[in-house]
Amino acid sequence: MTDAKELLPGFEERFAETGTGRLRYLVGGPERHAGPPLVLVHGLGGAASNWTELAPVLAASRRVVVPELAGHGRSDPLPEAASLDPFADGIAAVAEREALAPAVLVGHSLGGVVALRLALRHRDTVAGVVLAGAAGISSGTRRAHYALSILGRLQPGRRVAPYRDRVARSQRLRLLVFGYWGAADVTSLSDRSIAGFMAGPELHTDTVTAARALVADDPRQELEGVRCPCLVLWGALDRQLGLEDAFDYARRLRAPLRVIADCGHLLIGERPDACRDAIESFVQSISSS
Repeated sequence: MTDAKELLPGFEERFAETGTGRLRYLVGGPERHAGPPLVLVHGLGGAASNWTELAPVLAASRRVVVPELAGHGRSDPLPEAASLDPFADGIAAVAEREALAPAVLVGHSLGGVVALRLALRHRDTVAGVVLAGAAGISSGTRRAHYALSILGRLQPGRRVAPYRDRVARSQRLRLLVFGYWGAADVTSLSDRSIAGFMAGPELHTDTVTAARALVADDPRQELEGVRCPCLVLWGALDRQLGLEDAFDYARRLRAPLRVIADCGHLLIGERPDACRDAIESFVQSISSS
C-alpha cells in the first residue's frame, strides 16, 4: 500500500495527541530557516500524500508540516463534530507541538476553510493563509449536501484506490477518475500525483463527519474577523468550486486573487509549479513586511 511516507521523501512521520485522538503528520525541511514555516492542509477525502508534488519542493528552503485531518489517513476519527472547529483545533495542536507559530497555512478545498477556522480561533498561530480552491462558500447548498452525502456513502475513492497504477497508465481511466470535477487537464497529472491523490481513501476511518461539518459551516459572516494576510489561489476551470467562490473570498477577505489558467480543482497536483510560485511569493511578501 502506497502511503505518504513513500510519496513525501525526506519527511518524518509523527503523531500529536489532541485530546480527541491522535493526528498523524509529516515533517520535512530545515529546522532553521528564514521566514515562517508552512502547514499544508488537505481537502475532504484527502491525505498528506495529496501534497506529493508540492511538499518536497517547498521543504527545500523552509520547514513544512503536512497533517492529516481527523478521520483521514492515519489520524484518529473524532467522537463527534458539529462544526469544523475541532478539525482546526487539531491542526493547532500539531502547530503547538512543533513550535511552528506563527505559520503560513495552505489549505486545499476543505483544508482552506479549516485554515480559516484556525485563523479565527488561534490568531497567534497563523501568519497567513493561502486558500487553494477552498470550500466554504457554496459547500452549504442543497446540491453540495446531496453530493457529499452520496460520496460519503459510496466512497468511490476507496473502491478505485487499489487500481492507481492502472489509472496512471490509461488516459480513459484518468478521465473517468479525475476528469471534469477534478482536473481540467488530466494529462498534466504525474504518476506520483495520481498515486498521492488515490493513496488516502484506503486508510480513512471517517470522512462523513468532516463532510457533515463542512455542509453546516458558513464562514462568510466571520471572515471580517480574519486579521492575517490571505491569498486566494484558484483554478480557472474549477467545476467543483467555481470562480464565483474565489471572487467572494477575495472580496470578503480583502485579499489578492491569483487564477491559474487551464486548471481545475486539483490545482496542487495539476499545476504544482504555479502553486509553488504563488505560495513562495506570498510567504516572501509576509516575511518582508
